[in-house]
Amino acid sequence: MASHLEYGGNTSCIEVTAGARTLVLDAGTGLRSLGKSLRARGINDVTLLLTHTHIDHINGFPFFEPCYCPDFSMRVMAGHCQGAHCIQSVMEKPMDSCLFPVPLQKLRAALVFEDFRPGAVLDLGDGITVRTAPLNHPGGGTGYRIDYDGRSFCYVTDTEHDPDRMDANVLGLIQGADLVAYDCSYTDDEFAGRRGWGHSTWREGVRLARAADVGRLCLFHHDPDHDDVRMQAIEAEARLEWQECFAAREGMQVDMLVEARPKTDAEAAA
Repeated sequence: MASHLEYGGNTSCIEVTAGARTLVLDAGTGLRSLGKSLRARGINDVTLLLTHTHIDHINGFPFFEPCYCPDFSMRVMAGHCQGAHCIQSVMEKPMDSCLFPVPLQKLRAALVFEDFRPGAVLDLGDGITVRTAPLNHPGGGTGYRIDYDGRSFCYVTDTEHDPDRMDANVLGLIQGADLVAYDCSYTDDEFAGRRGWGHSTWREGVRLARAADVGRLCLFHHDPDHDDVRMQAIEAEARLEWQECFAAREGMQVDMLVEARPKTDAEAAA
């Protein structure tokens, strides 16, 4: 939509590069274009970390081109699935014959599915450590903290806060992190009418970031009703509250090895 060109209209998907390794956070519709980019760059090994499996966070998976390539391998990990509802069985559902023509078992890539319990510390090798924490979302969810080479990035989306207290799980996860992407779906006024939906506000994100001595805050998981004009206003208001925050944009790149503002896709290509 023309009204969402600046901040984007795809659902959640972030690529994280740590040394020679590639991690992907969530498999929303942004995964489709990411797949084409990975193939173009010759990246054939990825770890996918899922916060949860509501449809907006996995609906890019059937359209992820690398999964159809025999030279590609991917480790798919999730912390919210337990018992018979393991992550592999959940990921089979959107590729059922009633919904999609290719079943999961027919994908040619080497896929490995792993479940863990939120709170686990995941050693991914090559100096990459991923800490996890449970999030407050219908059906459960998992927040992630990726530590590598003295830098830390936290991905905390699809979580609802309690207005009366800060979430201890989130605070513990993001403490001292360099960059945190947080669920800033709503304004305070909007949140009041959407309790129980499993999302938070930019103001709560700022409050948590300040309390946890976070370096920078990325306003993430925009409400689809917030067009570019509305997002510009929200970002400006948030920056008045705390200068060290910015709103995520489609194709944005953040180099955590340098102290610089995030680059847009166009700037990165220049």
